[in-house]
Amino acid sequence: MIRAEGIYKSFEEKRVLSDINVAFDSGKVNLIIGKSGSGKTVLLKSLIGLHTIDKGKIYYGDREITGMNIRQLKVIREEIGVVFQGGALFDSLTVLENVKFPLNLFTDMTETEKNERALSCLSRVNLSGADNAYPAEISGGMKKRVAIARAIVLKPRFLFCDEPNSGLDPLTSIVIDNLIREITHEYDMTTIVNTHDMNSVFEIGEKIVFINEGRKAWEGTKEEIVNTDNKELNDFIFSSDLYKRIKMCL
Repeated sequence: MIRAEGIYKSFEEKRVLSDINVAFDSGKVNLIIGKSGSGKTVLLKSLIGLHTIDKGKIYYGDREITGMNIRQLKVIREEIGVVFQGGALFDSLTVLENVKFPLNLFTDMTETEKNERALSCLSRVNLSGADNAYPAEISGGMKKRVAIARAIVLKPRFLFCDEPNSGLDPLTSIVIDNLIREITHEYDMTTIVNTHDMNSVFEIGEKIVFINEGRKAWEGTKEEIVNTDNKELNDFIFSSDLYKRIKMCL
């Protein structure tokens, strides 16, 4: 479980997050949703430690990370996998070398052991045989799967995904969503996904947190979100591409 208590974050004079209190469940796909500029990406990066918060506490299990030194944080970071919005693959490295990268940083494994582990993760995301390709030679969906393979190569306890379906067609998005759900349950991870894609909400959202203007405006399940009377959340849902497509079919 990851827990945030009273999180505040500003950039210069602009307050971006205000008094965020939320717990993200282990073994589940937790979604952070909200419109562009709502603060959801800043919240995700604050939870990872990429942003230093102004006030509040963040816990990984019973460990408070906000007061940790560099050595203590290194232990936590070895337990974290991250899928960045664009995939963030190294163009000069092959698919296999990209997936091996965290193993080179954090382990003393032999080259044979690293290759075996990386190839196993590529197989898990259905990319066997793509190990010698370069990022420029594969599709956008394949790049996202490589990024997921790299994120799970250290067998993390915590997985963060920033807009994993960005730039993907609907069918490929479903593939990525299903993969995230499967590996979350398979590895019993605490998975936190930042998204504005309502398809993902109804496909894989087991706990959903709605951020509006820097504050937590609602939390619940995908079943509860359908019947919410939260005006801001309803405005967000009804403006989504999914809702528009449903409305066109009626």
